[in-house]
Amino acid sequence: MDRRTFLKSSAILGGSTLVSACLGATPAAMPAPPPTLPPSATVPVAFVKTTNRSQGVKQALALLELSGLKGKNLFLKPNFNSADVAPGSTHTDTLSTLIKELNALGAARLSVGDRSGMGNTRQVMEQKEIFRMASELGFDALVFDELAEADWEQHSPAGGHWQRGFALPRPVLAADGIVQTCCLKTHRYGGHFTLSLKNSVGLAAKYVPGTDYNFMNELHSSPNQRRMIAEINAAYSPDLIVLDGVEAFVDGGPDRGKLVQANVILAGFDRVAIDAVGVAILRYFGTTPAVSQGKIFEQEQIARAVELELGVNNPRSIELITADPDSAAYAKQIEGVLTL
Repeated sequence: MDRRTFLKSSAILGGSTLVSACLGATPAAMPAPPPTLPPSATVPVAFVKTTNRSQGVKQALALLELSGLKGKNLFLKPNFNSADVAPGSTHTDTLSTLIKELNALGAARLSVGDRSGMGNTRQVMEQKEIFRMASELGFDALVFDELAEADWEQHSPAGGHWQRGFALPRPVLAADGIVQTCCLKTHRYGGHFTLSLKNSVGLAAKYVPGTDYNFMNELHSSPNQRRMIAEINAAYSPDLIVLDGVEAFVDGGPDRGKLVQANVILAGFDRVAIDAVGVAILRYFGTTPAVSQGKIFEQEQIARAVELELGVNNPRSIELITADPDSAAYAKQIEGVLTL
């Protein structure tokens, strides 16, 4: 099988394993069993060793040979939990390059939005110069905290751990496609790590207007926090994930922490695969006891995502795709950690 055919079939496979459920649906008694991939089936993760974010994003997307975004109205979810410099939040170079590349791929219209957990969202987005960027690059900027009650949709996956489910923005769910760009870092407030699965927490409401229930207090006080993080992801399916790992926090996080130069950009279609590779990179550089414990697919965020059939269920179903010797050598080292 040639590389183009392989990537196309892998992308279809990765996208087909995602599920969603809302409160009005009839839930199954237990979560569905993990998907079983044929022995030869893999999902691609583009792996680019680089210190240049713009070049890295372009190279990673070229490796995936994207073709399914043309004509789509896309929503792009960055990491604007705070306005801290990368990896505390999404780097401007990563975001602007990704937006330009999506436009070049033929996206009809782009929207960018978030809800900040460690600051006022509008102020965070102003500090990140998102409104200026929106004017220059021609996309819509959404401040989730300013949405009306009717703009939120309630969700709850079968067998979930949320007491009242969670609410996601209707403008995001109404998009033709969803793209995510996340950072590479640990999380000192109970998430253990914050990669693509954890980035979805910024989609969920802290409060729905007209109510006084604090969904984020529930999340952060629950012993099931990491499972609940994965469950948010059951409500939508991403078309693309880009992880900026040029710099990483291997301890602390999400806003500040022990910094290493991880020098990598990842891209793919499968959130579980992206997060598994991200955890392997954190382990490669030496990270927290919580992130280092057990097999990568036993980490609670990843294990719950597998139960929900959000992606691959084992490390050998992940294929790291590279295009140069330096990236290939680095990827081989990470593969060794991934499959331990």
